[in-house]
Amino acid sequence: MIKQALLGEFLHEAENTRKILKAIPDSALDWKPSEKNWTTAQLASHIAEVYNWYEPTFNQDTFDMGKYEYDKGDISKAENILTKFEENVAKAQHALENSDEATYFNEWKMEMHGNVLFPPSPRIQVVRGFLYNHLYHHRGELVVYLRSTGNKVPGLYGPTADDKM
Repeated sequence: MIKQALLGEFLHEAENTRKILKAIPDSALDWKPSEKNWTTAQLASHIAEVYNWYEPTFNQDTFDMGKYEYDKGDISKAENILTKFEENVAKAQHALENSDEATYFNEWKMEMHGNVLFPPSPRIQVVRGFLYNHLYHHRGELVVYLRSTGNKVPGLYGPTADDKM
C-alpha cells in the first residue's frame, strides 16, 4: 500500500523532472548565479543522479558515499543529461517496484569513510526526504536558473507565466 503511494508520486514527479530537463537549452548549461553555485549543467546532472540513489537507499541499510561511484557522462549537452536521467529513472523505478515494504521502517544511514552524513532514520523517511524532497528542492533551483537565463519554464503543477491562458 505504501509502495503504491510512493510509486504514484514517483511516476508523476519523474514526468515533471523530465519536463524541466527538456526545457534546458545548451546555451544555458554554463550559467551559474554566483561563484558558489553549480552551473546549470552540474545542477541538472545532479538532479539526474538523485535517481541513481534509489537502489542503494532501498536495498542497503548503510549507503557508503566513500565507496559510491557514478559516471555522470558528458554534461556539455543537455540531451546527454536527459539521456542519463532516463537511464537512472528506469533503474529507480525498478528499485521502487521491487522494494520490500517490510523494510520501509528499518533503520537506514549514510556514511562516508566511517563518518555519519545522514543520521540513522527509518528508510521511509529517507525516501521522502533524501530522495523525493531533495529532488524537488533542486528542481526549484533549476526553475530559477532557467528564468534567470531568459528561458521558458514548463508548468509542473499548473501553468507558468510562460503559458498562454
